[in-house]
Amino acid sequence: MSDTSSTEVLLEVDEGVAVVTLNAPQRRNALTPAMAAEFVAALDEADARPEVGAVVVRGVGRSFCAGGDVQTLTDAGRDPAAPGAYAGMGAIYDSFYRLGQVRTPTIAAVRGSAVGAGMNLLLAADLRIVARDARLLCGFLKRGLHPGGGHFVLLSRLVGREAAAAMALFGEEVDGARAVELGLAWETVDDAAVEDRARELAVRVAADPELARVAAANFRTETGPPQVSWEVATQFERPAQMWSMRRSAD
Repeated sequence: MSDTSSTEVLLEVDEGVAVVTLNAPQRRNALTPAMAAEFVAALDEADARPEVGAVVVRGVGRSFCAGGDVQTLTDAGRDPAAPGAYAGMGAIYDSFYRLGQVRTPTIAAVRGSAVGAGMNLLLAADLRIVARDARLLCGFLKRGLHPGGGHFVLLSRLVGREAAAAMALFGEEVDGARAVELGLAWETVDDAAVEDRARELAVRVAADPELARVAAANFRTETGPPQVSWEVATQFERPAQMWSMRRSAD
């Protein structure tokens, strides 16, 4: 077993499973640029360890991830094109994009709420186990922001155009049971059982790390997204999100 910790992201490796924990419960695991960089570093370490055959992402406290940190968004809103603000938002984008590029199969173990960038984080995983009382909410438009990070692509490739419109444009909130119905999650269980169930699945595939890595790469290549690439979608959405930040700061 290995246990490597930093201020706001924890990494533990056991039985071939790397558990990456968002550990900023005081702000409901909302992502700052620094926390996002720690998250990326943890994923880099997991990828560098050949014994790792699966990654589970979880959050401490009452939220999986409440999105981008409010102060980070406020600072970006003053001048989204300023080098520091642009780089800070880019670091948050990088966190969920990096999760989508992890060499092993990935599972999001989701308890509590997931909003905005937190939704992107769970959508970036290969599989989701969600608590029955989870609250899944896109939430960008409610904050006066255009979605970012390829959100429309990530969401629609799982739930389809109609449900993506309901959630991303019209603000519909989804619980665990509805998430399973929509194809947004594989399974919903009691809050206390989420992480055990995610780990059970992860241990299964991690038994053969080399095969798990090859299978994960081919699975993603073959299954999508079939329309605009995630990278293109991220760049396509970015100007609109920057515009919305500037407008909300006025």
